[in-house]
Amino acid sequence: MQSPQGAPVARRDAADVGRNRERRRQRRLLRIAVVLAPVAAFLWYRIAIGDPAGLPSLPAVDPLYLMVGVFFALMIGVLLAQVVVSGRSPHVVYRPEQIDVSLDDVKGLGPVKEEVQRSLDLFLAGRTFRREMGGTPRRGLLFEGPPGTGKTHMAKAMAREAGVPFLYVSGTSFQSMYYGATARRIRSYFRALRNAARKEGGAIGFIEEIDAVGGVRSGMGSAMAPAGALASSALCCGGLEGLPLQASRAAGDHDRGRVVSAMNTEGVGGVVNELLVQMQSFDEPTGAQKLLGGLVDAVNLLLPAHRQLPRPRVEPVDVLLVAATNRADGLDPALLRPGRFDRRLSFDAPDQAGRREVLDHYLARKAHHPELDDDERRDALAGITAGSTPVMIENLLDEALVNAVRRGAPAMTWKDVEHARLVTSVGLGSPVGYTEREARLIATHEAGHAVVAHLVAPQRRLEVLTIVKRAGALGMLAHGDAEEVWTRSRSELTALVQIAFGGQVAEEIAFGDVSTGPSSDLAYATRVAAQMVGSAGMAGSLVSFAAAEASPVGEGLVSRVLNDPSARADLEDLLTTQRDAVRYLLGTHQHLVEALRDALLERHELVGHEITDVLAAAAPSSAPAVVVLPATAPSPTVEA
Repeated sequence: MQSPQGAPVARRDAADVGRNRERRRQRRLLRIAVVLAPVAAFLWYRIAIGDPAGLPSLPAVDPLYLMVGVFFALMIGVLLAQVVVSGRSPHVVYRPEQIDVSLDDVKGLGPVKEEVQRSLDLFLAGRTFRREMGGTPRRGLLFEGPPGTGKTHMAKAMAREAGVPFLYVSGTSFQSMYYGATARRIRSYFRALRNAARKEGGAIGFIEEIDAVGGVRSGMGSAMAPAGALASSALCCGGLEGLPLQASRAAGDHDRGRVVSAMNTEGVGGVVNELLVQMQSFDEPTGAQKLLGGLVDAVNLLLPAHRQLPRPRVEPVDVLLVAATNRADGLDPALLRPGRFDRRLSFDAPDQAGRREVLDHYLARKAHHPELDDDERRDALAGITAGSTPVMIENLLDEALVNAVRRGAPAMTWKDVEHARLVTSVGLGSPVGYTEREARLIATHEAGHAVVAHLVAPQRRLEVLTIVKRAGALGMLAHGDAEEVWTRSRSELTALVQIAFGGQVAEEIAFGDVSTGPSSDLAYATRVAAQMVGSAGMAGSLVSFAAAEASPVGEGLVSRVLNDPSARADLEDLLTTQRDAVRYLLGTHQHLVEALRDALLERHELVGHEITDVLAAAAPSSAPAVVVLPATAPSPTVEA
């Protein structure tokens, strides 16, 4: 049998799972033959003697008795159905041929994909690994990571690759309002998983959002996830927080409270205990083995010790349980020990090489202009989608196709992709009737941000400069790293603080006054400076306020720094120094601010190279300048 995955099919059929499936199929055929052979022989005998068997006649029944019997049968059926349905497993079974995802379709998850492939090989050769090598096959894999990183996608691909049934269930579907029903549903699911594995040689179970039933029990601790790096920035005017153009690798999850579901009165502990027990039940004997074992025990009571009959041997089923969650730190620690979930795989947003792989995969399936086949274009698109998950990248390309359809074009172009990025990441533009002075103020504010970013951080990419109201922001500068980075230096953090002050200083220079617009900029600058002072040891003291916190670096750190007199003084000094540096910088480059301001008033929105084109036209002979602050004096200097 050949298929698009001919080699994997041949490999899995030759493995232990495939051989076990074939043995099961032959046994089923033999049992059917044994049952039907006597019936067929009897029928042939009746035909041979000329007296074929006829249908038996039904006895006459009074209609009244029949109606009463049907009524009581229905009542009993309804009551039994309530009991059965409340404890029935809520899973859905997918056959391998129903799954249209293979491991070849999983992109951007290199190391995770390799580990999954190794686990799948162990699953396929579980009997050999267990009997001949003495090893214990992996029973469970835990997929953790943000939404859209490919956890469910990977589990489906595993089931197709293994050629075994895929039993999908959501953690929330186990929950029930009836007492004890949640635990019964969990037992029913694992029973169905074992039965499918016995019939098909193996099975893969997948529990989506397992934290809904596997939360930390009372008195048990939980692991904390490491914090990430600082995110890309989007500075906005109007007193509202801006939205980053790129997905944030934010410093931790601020909602670290345990997710305790309303599972009913049986409690979280009982449900988790049931889940723990069932994850150890893959070697549970079948009903026939239990019956045979009971008969053997009864006979052995009558036999001497040296003539005891051996009990039937219980062979563990080949089952691989995969679970996914966005909050692995909220799971009960007993679930994460070896023997239950043997591997804990983190699904993160892909790096630039991974995003290029994802882009190539999706663009091969979507209509696009030949300009998007250029390697430089694709590398650039992979670079500007930093932090995006595979689902987000697919959604971006779909939005570009929607824009192409709106234009009446048969395929997306690069401009369609740029428009889609603006809509999906920043939001739809909303027309606002600014007064002439207000439009000039907002344009000046955003131009100040862009000029400072251009001068002090040439390594950053200016992406969107707009005075169109988007997502609650009256204006916005969205900027990100030209190359993917995972750490920040002191000079880079200082540049972020200076960029944040660009809007306020530009307003002061142009109007001699400031508006409420810089409020969100000041909040952002304070957060960055607080991490420099209280966490990274970049401003005098080496004491880390983050070490004394029970939660990741975030608002708690800002509060601790502000409440400490010495740290607050360092924070104030850092912010004041950088504000003065920006004032000097914009004072000497006011022509750049005015050029961007006028361009914004005319076009309302500048994207990508349009920003740098305006700056280059305003100062064609000057290279970007970098502000250097001497260690002994607060006054800044500018190096061309």
